Amino acid sequence: MQISKKNVNKQVEKRIFKSLYQVLADLRKPDEVEKFLGDILSETETTVLAKRLGIAWYLNKKMSYDLIRKDLKVSSATIATVRSWLEKDSVGLKLAIKAIEADEWAGEMANKVKQSVKKIFKK
Repeated sequence: MQISKKNVNKQVEKRIFKSLYQVLADLRKPDEVEKFLGDILSETETTVLAKRLGIAWYLNKKMSYDLIRKDLKVSSATIATVRSWLEKDSVGLKLAIKAIEADEWAGEMANKVKQSVKKIFKK
């Protein structure tokens, strides 16, 4: 994918980026975001984004480069790039990782509650 070398008016550019960010913030359900991204990004672009986020998550979990390469089918260079983003205090990427962790924690807690409820009603 290439970006035109012609510069967009700064006000127009600011407005379209603000619209993009607002749309992403307003879409509430993962399937809505999936449909939106599926319409505006190629399959390759979507995969690149997902893998970059996956790499960041794996690195945050202290997974090895070898495991990340095998699981996500990415190069060491790509992993190193994402690692450098995380080391540069990439606020947005770290917010995304926190959101994933919060979702994981909520899922774990929900499972614990379900197990407890099952035990109570088995008695």
